[in-house]
Amino acid sequence: MIVSAVLAAAALAAPPPSNRFPAAAASYLVAIDGRVVWEKAAERPRPPASLTKLMTALVLLESKWDPAPPVRVSARAAAATGSRAGLRARETISASQLLEAMLVASANDACIALAEHAAGSASAFVLRMNARAREMGLSATSFANPCGHDDPMQRSSARDLRVLAEAAMAHPEIARVVALRETRLTTAGGRTLTLKTGNVLLGSVQGVHGVKSGYTPGAGKCLVAAAERNGTKVLVVLLDAKDRWWTAAALVEAAFDEARAKR
Repeated sequence: MIVSAVLAAAALAAPPPSNRFPAAAASYLVAIDGRVVWEKAAERPRPPASLTKLMTALVLLESKWDPAPPVRVSARAAAATGSRAGLRARETISASQLLEAMLVASANDACIALAEHAAGSASAFVLRMNARAREMGLSATSFANPCGHDDPMQRSSARDLRVLAEAAMAHPEIARVVALRETRLTTAGGRTLTLKTGNVLLGSVQGVHGVKSGYTPGAGKCLVAAAERNGTKVLVVLLDAKDRWWTAAALVEAAFDEARAKR
């Protein structure tokens, strides 16, 4: 009880988030060790693009996830538009490899294949995603598809995406996959596909170990970036950023500078 009271008092004493970087994005958020320090329009619903796949991965991992079974790729999955792994209809590949394709290369064909495998259809899987969003209290979030395609009902906010990213990263398998800079898939028929990450920050900004990038015409350039240095954790969410890579790198550095200054 004493510890809880101290933590509550500390939270009340912490200054509210400021909009220190108004040009960073249409909506953004920066958290240091779980506390939001800077934000802009962080509660405003916006198209989340492929950041949606964080919820897809979370629902999969929470649904008696078995990485081993082969997944048969449907014609619908193989015909998915946008980012793709290059899967072909009727070929099979393990669920674990599809998860890597979905999170590393944002492959929509892998995303649809996993959703169909888990729930029978993509639309049925979306019902699970929306139910999970409600359970998590993500009031600005709704999904119309599992991959992030633009749709009037495909919405989230920087604040909701921060909560979602932290929940997803609590799963070791998701945390492992989003840190990969490259993955290689091998189908049951022996076909090999090599995919590279869409997260430019991996390997270029010290301490960055995820999480997910995304783009659609409606959403613009989006990103959730996680970094850790010397025990300090930073999370950045950008929605519709003109230059997400330089902006995210600058926000990560500014956050670590802020953390050092507060010590």
